[in-house]
Amino acid sequence: MLAKIPPVTRALLLTNVGIFLLQLLIGPQLEQWFALWPPGTNFEPWQLLTYAFLHEGFLHIFLNMFALFMFGTPIESYLGARRFILFYFVCVLTAGLTQQTVAMFQHSDADTMGASGGIFGLLLAFAMYFPRARITLIFPPIPLPAWAFVSIYGLVELFQGVSGSEPGVAHFAHLGGMLGAAAMILFWRSKDART
Repeated sequence: MLAKIPPVTRALLLTNVGIFLLQLLIGPQLEQWFALWPPGTNFEPWQLLTYAFLHEGFLHIFLNMFALFMFGTPIESYLGARRFILFYFVCVLTAGLTQQTVAMFQHSDADTMGASGGIFGLLLAFAMYFPRARITLIFPPIPLPAWAFVSIYGLVELFQGVSGSEPGVAHFAHLGGMLGAAAMILFWRSKDART
């Protein structure tokens, strides 16, 4: 099954799982070095990328890796490996920068972990490149076109981030990943139109 997954998506899946196993062995020290800490706490510049390889538990990594497999596979196949890896890490970076900005305004000292910023970028890309593809939720099992599903999901993330109704989740990182995705796709469309 792994052989059918495009190379960058496969490498990201294996790397995330490998680092999660390392987290289980090493524990909090790995998080002190590589999770994304707000400025003025334990922040180091490399954390703007490394946080995306750490996860807070089995459910967290399972859901992120399942989404990476589901959406990374068609997006990498569409973009090609070189554009895909650049796209993914731009989404991770913009997610991290967005989360840092919000953390400064909220005077938060909580760390951020997880691939969700990159995943939300892939979600937005899927909606933009395959807007009519159907996505079905587990509950309720209602199939929606990708553009509608991702639009609703983005609005829910915005509401939860602003209202603080789901603390402990980096909603603004998710939105930052989507912002990075939109910027990259619009840049590429503009560049491709000129050539």
